[in-house]
Amino acid sequence: MSAPQFYLAVLSLHCCFATLAFTAPLQGNSMELKQAVERGTSLIKKILNDIPGVHDSCVTIEDLTLDTAKEAKNLEYMVTLLNIPRAPTLKALSEDFTLEMSLNRISDGVSLHQRLLTAVKKRVSPSDKLTNLLADVRDLLAQVQQMQKLAKVPAASQPQTATDISSRLTGDYEVQVATHLTLKQLQSFGQDIFRTLRHIVLSKPSSSS
Repeated sequence: MSAPQFYLAVLSLHCCFATLAFTAPLQGNSMELKQAVERGTSLIKKILNDIPGVHDSCVTIEDLTLDTAKEAKNLEYMVTLLNIPRAPTLKALSEDFTLEMSLNRISDGVSLHQRLLTAVKKRVSPSDKLTNLLADVRDLLAQVQQMQKLAKVPAASQPQTATDISSRLTGDYEVQVATHLTLKQLQSFGQDIFRTLRHIVLSKPSSSS
C-alpha cells in the first residue's frame, strides 16, 4: 500500500469512528429510546397545544399576547428587570452538536421552565390549566431523563442559576408579565424541543461501508 493510500485509509477509518461515536447512543437501546422519544414528543405537543389556554386563563393585560406581531415594546426591559433566564439554544444534531448535548440542553431548559412556572403559580389567581401544564412539564423532564438513561448519556449537573423570581414579583403587573414571558419562552423552546425530538426519531444510524 502506497503512502497516499495508507493516509486515505486512516482518514476513512477516522471518519467511520467519528460517525459511530455520534450515532452510538441511538443504537444502544434503539427501540426503547425511540419509544421514550416518541412519548416525549407527545408530551411537548400537548404542552404546546395547552399554552394558549393557560395564557388566556392567567394573563389579562391586553398588550400581553402570544402574537409576536402585537408584542409590547417594553418587554425586553422587563426580561432584564425580572431577571428571567434565557432558554438554552438547541441545534440540529451533528458531530458538533451531539445527542448528549441536545438531551442535556433540553433537560436544562425544561427544568428552568418548571422552576419559573412554579414561581409564578404561587402568585397568579388559581388556575387548573396552569396546574395541569406544570404537571406536564414535570412529566416531560422525567421523560427526558429517561431518554438520557437509555442513550447512556450522563446527565449534566443542573446549573446553579438564580431562577427563583418570586422576590421580584412585587405587584400584579410584574406577576402578569413574568407569567407571559415564561409561557412565551416555553412556547418557543417547546417548538425547538419538538423539532429536535422528531429529528431524533426519524434519524437512522449511518452505516459504514
